[in-house]
Amino acid sequence: MSRIRVFIATSLDGFIAGPGGDLSWLPETVAEYPTAPGGPYSYDSFMENVGALLMGRTTYDTVRGFDVPWPYGDTPVLVATHRALDEDPPESVTAVSGSMEEMIAAAKAAAAGKDVYLDGGSLIGQAAQAGLLDEIIITRIPVALGSGHPLFGPMAAPFRMRVEGVHQLPGGLFQVVAVPAS
Repeated sequence: MSRIRVFIATSLDGFIAGPGGDLSWLPETVAEYPTAPGGPYSYDSFMENVGALLMGRTTYDTVRGFDVPWPYGDTPVLVATHRALDEDPPESVTAVSGSMEEMIAAAKAAAAGKDVYLDGGSLIGQAAQAGLLDEIIITRIPVALGSGHPLFGPMAAPFRMRVEGVHQLPGGLFQVVAVPAS
C-alpha cells in the first residue's frame, strides 16, 4: 500500500526557501549533501521506494528553472496546479487539481503500489491538516534565514507528530524522522 512521504530540507528556523524563493543556502549539488548517497535516510534510499511524486506548482517551476536535466527521470510527477504547465514539460509530468484527497488518490494510482513523495510547502501543510501524511523526513541545515517560505505555513490546527529518529549528519546537519501521532 502506498504511503505518503515527505523528504525535505529546512533551515534551523523552519524555512524551505528564503525570501523570493531563495535556495542559495542549500548545498549546491547532491554530492555536497551529506545524506546522499548511502544510509537508510539518504535521498537515494528514499527514492528507491517512490513510485510517483505529487508536487506543488511553485516547486515544479523551481525545479524546471534549475540548469540540470529533469531529476525524476521516468517517475510519474503530478503537479498540483490550476494553470497550464510550461510549453514542453517532461513526458512523466501531468497537471492535477481537485481536493487534497483526490490528488493523493491520483498520485497513489500513479505510484502503482509504491510510495508517493509529496513535495511543496503548501501541499505538505494541506496533507498534514487532512491527516494524509504517513512520514516526514526533515533535514535541518545549520542556517537561520529569519523569513521566507515555511515548511508548513498557516494551519487551522496543530499537526502532532511522533519523532521516530534523529540522525546526526556531517557538516552539522541532522535529520528528524517523524510520523503522525496516533
